[in-house]
Amino acid sequence: MTTAAPGNRVLWEGALTQIEGEVSAPNFRTWFKETFIVRVDDGTVFVGVPNPFVKDWLRTKFHRVILKSLRDLSETVRSVEYIITKAERARAAMGARVEARPSQPQPAAAFPARELPLAEHYVSREDNLNPRYTFESFVVGRFNDLACAAAQAVVRQPGIAYNPLFIYGNTGYGKTHLMQAIGNAVRATHREKKVYYLTSEKFASDFFQALQSNRMAQFKDRYRRYDVLIMDDIQFFSGKEKTEEELFHLFNALYDTNRQIVFSSDRHPNYLPNIEDRLRSRFGQGMIVDIQKPDVESRLNILKVKLAAAKVEADNGALLHVAETIDGNIREIEGVVNSIVCQTALRGQPLSSVEIRELVKASARPRKAVSAEEIIKAVSSFYSIEPAEIADKTRRKEVVLPRQLTMYILRNDYGISYPTIGDKVGGRDHTTVIHSCDKIKNDLKRDPHLQQQLNQIRAML
Repeated sequence: MTTAAPGNRVLWEGALTQIEGEVSAPNFRTWFKETFIVRVDDGTVFVGVPNPFVKDWLRTKFHRVILKSLRDLSETVRSVEYIITKAERARAAMGARVEARPSQPQPAAAFPARELPLAEHYVSREDNLNPRYTFESFVVGRFNDLACAAAQAVVRQPGIAYNPLFIYGNTGYGKTHLMQAIGNAVRATHREKKVYYLTSEKFASDFFQALQSNRMAQFKDRYRRYDVLIMDDIQFFSGKEKTEEELFHLFNALYDTNRQIVFSSDRHPNYLPNIEDRLRSRFGQGMIVDIQKPDVESRLNILKVKLAAAKVEADNGALLHVAETIDGNIREIEGVVNSIVCQTALRGQPLSSVEIRELVKASARPRKAVSAEEIIKAVSSFYSIEPAEIADKTRRKEVVLPRQLTMYILRNDYGISYPTIGDKVGGRDHTTVIHSCDKIKNDLKRDPHLQQQLNQIRAML
């Protein structure tokens, strides 16, 4: 049976959303821009591609991620084939096939009537901004409200308010969305300003290509012409002295002329390893904000907002189960949303609470197993001490805090018993462990700097 066109659009949009999180932005733009589902026959998805080159590349390089993304959204998918066809001809053919088979059930009416333009996924080559990433689609909660407020202040007064803006947080917590929202909002409200978003890898690649081709003057001119420069994942510069030096000079050129700079990283700039102090100090000249792990209430709100945007209803109790089960990053939550949306569309009716729970069971990523030794190593590395010092009997101040944090993480994050924790940190009595955990718990309530340190250590595990 051939699936109707609206269902194909729903299925492919969901698959593209998942694929976008698995491949690099340049690869996504290059190889997936003119693709779409032509038809689905007996479990085989036929993907339309514009030319033989794209067909071969998808089949050899991205077939596994394409098939997995489709199977995650529909258990009826068994295989994927790639066919060369023009978009207009394929869409007309799909319509003709549906009309030619009036005796078969027509599920089209069961799908949402809204259009699902795949152009929403495509990034502008001029500024690298994805139009889907806006403040309107950014869900605000206690975990990111300060970062969002700072970002909106930057939009109101680019180059003046919070320059530079430095956003840090673990992978998948929404940094890229917020940074791109800044770019899209500046473009909409300050049309005369030139905005550019890029990753640190892209900057480094452009820099070394310019060095090798003796085109450094053109490289400098290019990056100095922007009014708003947004650079993602600057932890990539760690240990790359030449690239750091070029970024330092670029920063000065933009900052001295009141042009806005926005950076992101997976950790606070003070804890970026092997970054020059002069560059680290530049990161701290403006505003530093973090995006923390979303709590259950925020995760539930994200689910509700995204499902409402897709015009899909779901049982509130089932959504609460999703929010409590998926405690990882927002991308995992969006993956569950995509599955619910696609399954609802393909089945032509809302999913039951049981069906949603089954989807979560299939989508939930098992928690990474971390040993006590790995936690001790991460904490000691963060505080620049030797792992053996955590277990020593010394009460030196620079060792006591790392030791207590180690105990707290083992107990609070991994549920290890107090006696076992005592054994792991030098054979200490369980009452000592209880005291240490209680002290860290109380200190976290009144010391935001300590909370930041804990978040960074957790990001290293």
